[in-house]
Amino acid sequence: MPIIALLTAAGIGSRMHQDIPKQFLNVDNKPILIYTLEAFQKHPSIDEICVVILKGWENILEAYAKQFNISKLKYVVLGGATGQESICNGLREIRKYRDDNDIVMIHDGNRPMVSQEMITNSLVTYQKYGDAVAAIPCTEVVFVVDKPELQVSGKSIERNNLRRTQTPHTYRLGDILEAQEKAQKMGYTNMAACPTLMEKLGRPSHFSVGSEKNLKITTTEDIEIFKALLHSENDSWIK
Repeated sequence: MPIIALLTAAGIGSRMHQDIPKQFLNVDNKPILIYTLEAFQKHPSIDEICVVILKGWENILEAYAKQFNISKLKYVVLGGATGQESICNGLREIRKYRDDNDIVMIHDGNRPMVSQEMITNSLVTYQKYGDAVAAIPCTEVVFVVDKPELQVSGKSIERNNLRRTQTPHTYRLGDILEAQEKAQKMGYTNMAACPTLMEKLGRPSHFSVGSEKNLKITTTEDIEIFKALLHSENDSWIK
């Protein structure tokens, strides 16, 4: 059955304070979004790509896709008022052409360092459990702040029980679309993170392998980290 990657790229990037959306900022003469698209273009299990895009940038996206040979891009959809609505727009567009039993992998367009191994592991986890959410262990000690205005806490959380979720999120197309539409009817309208939405509906999430390198580019500092990761190489002694 076909596997479709749904990339969200409809944010305006207000925290970046730049003149163009962060997903179209150039790093080494290539837009950030194109790095993400290339990861899914390269993976042999991905059949098609859908991008949910900011209004007015559709033609620019298609021009870049042509320039960088992103042949799997099949759907370009306008985003909504929220991240959740944008995802729903993409799912509805895909469903016009695909079956409920097809697989959709939802990923942030501004996570350009997603690896081939992460995509593969997400699919393996989905095949085993019926869903997959990329996640990484929490290595820091986490405290619950009882009084934010005082920045004080006397309670920590056992970090072995914590996971920090990332994307991709992989689901059966019919299941995630049904969940999105049910959530909207229940009044949940601003949950861009699918596992959070699933939690509200009483559905568990199964975790696939994430990575500290799979950063979400939100600030200018994140771009500096991304540049460093692009040009980094492991020393020969690292196993």
